[in-house]
Amino acid sequence: MQVNVQRVAGVQTTVYPILIAISVGHLLNDSMQAVIPALFPILETSMNLSYTQIGWIAFTLNMTSSVMQPVVGFFTDRTPSPYFLPLGMASSLLGMIGLAFAPHFFFVLLSVLFVGFGSAIFHPEGSRVVYFAAGTRRGFAQSIYQVGGNTGNALAPLFTALIFVPFGQKGAVWFTMIAALGIVLLFRVSRWYSLRLKEYGTMQKQGKSGKSGVKNHRNIMFALTLLIFVVFARSWYSAGISNYYQFYLMKHYHVPIQEAQVYLFVFMIAGAIGTFVGGPLADRFGKRNLMLFSTLGTAPFSLMLPYLPLVWVLPVVFLAGFILSLSFSTFVVYAQELLPGNVGMASGLIVGLAFGMGALGAVVLGKIADLYNLNILMILCSFLPLFGALTWWLPKEKSSASQ
Repeated sequence: MQVNVQRVAGVQTTVYPILIAISVGHLLNDSMQAVIPALFPILETSMNLSYTQIGWIAFTLNMTSSVMQPVVGFFTDRTPSPYFLPLGMASSLLGMIGLAFAPHFFFVLLSVLFVGFGSAIFHPEGSRVVYFAAGTRRGFAQSIYQVGGNTGNALAPLFTALIFVPFGQKGAVWFTMIAALGIVLLFRVSRWYSLRLKEYGTMQKQGKSGKSGVKNHRNIMFALTLLIFVVFARSWYSAGISNYYQFYLMKHYHVPIQEAQVYLFVFMIAGAIGTFVGGPLADRFGKRNLMLFSTLGTAPFSLMLPYLPLVWVLPVVFLAGFILSLSFSTFVVYAQELLPGNVGMASGLIVGLAFGMGALGAVVLGKIADLYNLNILMILCSFLPLFGALTWWLPKEKSSASQ
């Protein structure tokens, strides 16, 4: 039966309309996630929040989605559920309504839970749609999918400057329309996905022989653990920049809130560009090679960033975001090849659990900022990409894929 899954995902032609549709759905889903960090400067002022409380909001969002993603993926690997896609978007819609009218900190946390659940429900099934539609261009297809999510996240600074500064937290109401659009779009994708499942059978049946590599179980677990640890480190760095660098710019360089969003937007949009470029590079030069270059190659720029004059910050922030994100989709594809019979769970472990561990980083980093200062925080964060050197010990693709 493992031959079938290779035939389904490897021999068929790439279905570009579905890849573009699920990428747009990913953009809409992650745009609503981006609303939450976009609200941080507003909530800090209106609710008088500490950096630690801001960290707890980020923790609630990311831990909800990160812990739940592999759980949802494990379930849907055995019982694929195409209509989880619009269901996840509906959960995020409820979260947007709650955020718009949240009267205090704990109601914000409750609203964020709905957004986190929506993301956890969406991502595993979204990754499986990409797996079906990818054809032979696995890295490129994953890049198309992930660039939608990265672009959605990159919009957070623009949301702050253009929506939440003038309208306050009630500006979140506008995002209910984005959620409604997403529900319609993903319902159509779900119909295509449902037909594919009927045609080829469930992923459970296709992937049962994915356990044929049990004899190399220790190698698989070592590679997967190392992979998650490296992603964990890069997630902490991203959490430091995404959640706190705007405050560092305002306090260290004395730039206004709107201008601080420009620097953050450049970092995040560079990440979206890097994600798109990285997939084809991984297909050509090898996944492990790209992961090593991407993570370790970010270190020179991250290490110099806290010491730069303001005029050099923008180009260095762009290069750091671009290089760091070259391997974003590659981590997911590599994990899927380690666990070929558990595509949803593999995606959940990387996109959800490992990347979502930035949530824990947000709390720890927020506590560091409260106990010491933002300058110490940025210096500590600058060393995190050095953990990319561990990627050297990952098995090469032929070894991992054969397992």
